[in-house]
Amino acid sequence: MESNTPYYQRSIDEFKQNYTQEDFEQGLSSKEAADRLEKFGPNELTSEKEPKWKILLRQFNNMIIYILLVACLLTILMAHYSDAVIIGLVVIANAFIGYYQEVNASNALEKIKEMLSTQATVFRDGQRKMINAEELVVGDAVFLEAGSKVPADLRIVDADNLRIQESALTGEADSVEKTTNAISADDVTLAEQYNMAFASTSVTNGSGVGIVVATAENTEIGKISTEVNRSKERKTPLMQEIDNLGKGVTYVVIAAAVVLFLIGLFFGTYSISTLSLAVVIMVVGSVPEGLPATTSVILAMGVSDMAKHKHTIVKTLPAVETLGSVDVIATDKTGTLTKNEMTVKDILIDDTQYFVEGNGYKPEGTILLDNQQATLTSKLKQFLAAGFEANDTQLVQNEVGEWDIHGEPTDGSFLTLYHKVYPLDEEPPYQEIDMLPFDSEYRYMAKLVQNQNKERMIFIKGSPDKLYPMAQQQNEEFALDYWKEKVTELSEQGKRVVAVGVKPVASDLSGITHELLEEGIEFLGLAGIIDPPREEVIDSLQNMNKARVGVKMITGDHPVTAKSIGEQLGLAEKIKVITGAEWDKLTDEEKQETAMTHQAFARTTPKNKLEIVEALQEADQVTAMTGDGVNDAPALKSADIGVSMGIKGTDVAKDSANMVLANDDFATMSTAIREGRRIYDNIKKSILFLLPTSFAEGLIIAFSILMQESMPLQATQMLWINMVSAITIQFAFIFEPAEAGIMDRPPRRTGKSLMNKHDIFQMAYVSVLIAIISLFAHDWLISMGADPAIASTMMVNIIVFSKIFYLFSIRTSRLAFSKVFLDNPRAFGIIFIMIILQLLLTYVPFMQTAFYTVGLSMTEWIISIICGMIILFVAELDKIIRLFIRK
Repeated sequence: MESNTPYYQRSIDEFKQNYTQEDFEQGLSSKEAADRLEKFGPNELTSEKEPKWKILLRQFNNMIIYILLVACLLTILMAHYSDAVIIGLVVIANAFIGYYQEVNASNALEKIKEMLSTQATVFRDGQRKMINAEELVVGDAVFLEAGSKVPADLRIVDADNLRIQESALTGEADSVEKTTNAISADDVTLAEQYNMAFASTSVTNGSGVGIVVATAENTEIGKISTEVNRSKERKTPLMQEIDNLGKGVTYVVIAAAVVLFLIGLFFGTYSISTLSLAVVIMVVGSVPEGLPATTSVILAMGVSDMAKHKHTIVKTLPAVETLGSVDVIATDKTGTLTKNEMTVKDILIDDTQYFVEGNGYKPEGTILLDNQQATLTSKLKQFLAAGFEANDTQLVQNEVGEWDIHGEPTDGSFLTLYHKVYPLDEEPPYQEIDMLPFDSEYRYMAKLVQNQNKERMIFIKGSPDKLYPMAQQQNEEFALDYWKEKVTELSEQGKRVVAVGVKPVASDLSGITHELLEEGIEFLGLAGIIDPPREEVIDSLQNMNKARVGVKMITGDHPVTAKSIGEQLGLAEKIKVITGAEWDKLTDEEKQETAMTHQAFARTTPKNKLEIVEALQEADQVTAMTGDGVNDAPALKSADIGVSMGIKGTDVAKDSANMVLANDDFATMSTAIREGRRIYDNIKKSILFLLPTSFAEGLIIAFSILMQESMPLQATQMLWINMVSAITIQFAFIFEPAEAGIMDRPPRRTGKSLMNKHDIFQMAYVSVLIAIISLFAHDWLISMGADPAIASTMMVNIIVFSKIFYLFSIRTSRLAFSKVFLDNPRAFGIIFIMIILQLLLTYVPFMQTAFYTVGLSMTEWIISIICGMIILFVAELDKIIRLFIRK
């Protein structure tokens, strides 16, 4: 019977029982491996893709589209084919805009598959052989060596200086030294399972053997892929509001259409076909069919602008608006809030503490003492040289001038430290004789070198508690308590502490041994190393606090480190920290409360990250998630908006996210939130601009039926007003600058209606006003003996000029003719284009045929313009009254 004991707690002897002569290198027999493969399936991840035809059909599942399809069918039945064609084109255009957005959505599962190893070296039938990784089964003995990828989850049973880079999975910057010893503790996080190796991670040093304990979906990376596949993307707040608005408008329009049809039948003024066409025209005029297209255009232009000017790639259009309603950002620490570049910040030599300027691997900065450039004492010089020499990492500069390392981050920090003092082309004057690489059992590394005088010495750096006994052996008066206190002080600041020492040796010594080092060393001092916060992040967090957007830091680090980094960043006045293991013990209700009250989450698993995001969402928080690793993928996909780093982010993280920060700059988030709020404001303005004119058209037909008059507008004229003029004029909202104080207000409440009471009141009186003015002008022209086609054409122009003048009022909360009047010069260009289109509609022959228009006289144009100006005057009068009351 299979034990429920975690694999990291099991001893090697338990695994030996499954092998002939208890020899791991004997491996499974080919027959046993084949039987297990047939029983449990291949070691590969599977996923189902939704057919594209289903995605296309889904675009028609929209209440507004249903209404337009019915209207299209009715116009065909009544032989109004040109009307039917134009309505059909509107439906198809909206459907393809939605389809294009969805087919460009990410496929993170495919990227996860690409991370998995395709080959594996195993022991089978007593032989070491290479097989396809998908043929691996539980129980296989896998050989690992530097440069290879781990093909499945393994329990390490043999290790020779084996180190594995797991940062994409655990968030830890350094590669991890692996051991074979069982771990007795319970609830050990992935980052601390030192006897396990996980699929998709990479071997950086040494070699070893591991027994396969999980394949395919049962591996840690497989669990992530399952979570990614299961994560459901929520509709953005704006899309929910627009859906509700669309449904509400549609229900009202349908109800009005039914009532008007019955009234028309009762009066008997119209034939059934004429009445039916009139009702269809009213529905087409009242339903805001331009709404989906207009929203998409504004979002698309916002996306384009962010990509060009704000280093932000937004992959789905609604995501850019979601930024504007974000309540809280849950963010990975390593590489997002911090540089993921270990940096020496403190040097302690004897009783002197130096501070080191500069962050990251870029070798720029100064060593300071009492805020002045420090004098390079002989011991400080030796400390710098020792850190440089006891090292097997390389500091490199790429083609674009960025600095990086090949090797371990901690080692890289000592190389950068050295070159902050000495030129890049200058190295310590030592020749390497021998090196003792880092070993997890001893937790230090050492190098035997020779100087120009043929004198030999050993430089050593490593864990302080390992170097202290050596220092005591050399110096009986070594101040152990003092140095332990210093280590505690640095650790409480979230810093990793490394001790440095030197040992002079005989000039004929050719090799290093642990026994030789245990005879004693000269203790040089301590280095306090930290993955530094990004400087720009601190300012960005201040802006977010001002905008009342909360930030939650989620990391695989130790709680002390998490708390220290949180304090340095200014996440909150008092940082509350909880670990992943503590989180797992909470109830769902407690998780919601904890997610809201805590700012830092330490030692977390990918599952914890996902649960934290879901808990925030359950608490009605619009949640953004930022991250760069594979372990962030489920949370990135589940969040209302997932944001990945573009430079250091893994492909899986980028594909799971809705947005990518091309410059890896978390500070871009505050800029993006500001842009999201601006775009939301402008979309709302465009909707409040679109609806009154749509309703006005419906009211014109409704009033005509009630007054038993002939229909003043055609269906195609309605569509021209709603689609062509609306979208053209609404381009002005794309370029509308942000309102003053946009980042001083809190995020809008989740579930809040798109329109407030005054918005509805204004929409009502503008609709009625446009309808009454248009009908009055139309009837006046008819009474003066004008042709009905002229009156109809003038009515179209009255409605369009009403839109143009109303635009100036709705585009700002201030008075239209204030200093903001010229803030959006492109609006004037767009209005000019609209006027040109109206002239084409009025005078070009084929347009006259399609839209039932005729040429107008100068008097009729002047009437159209004056009617539009009345709308602006009334709207501005309303605004003046409101501003006066507010003061």
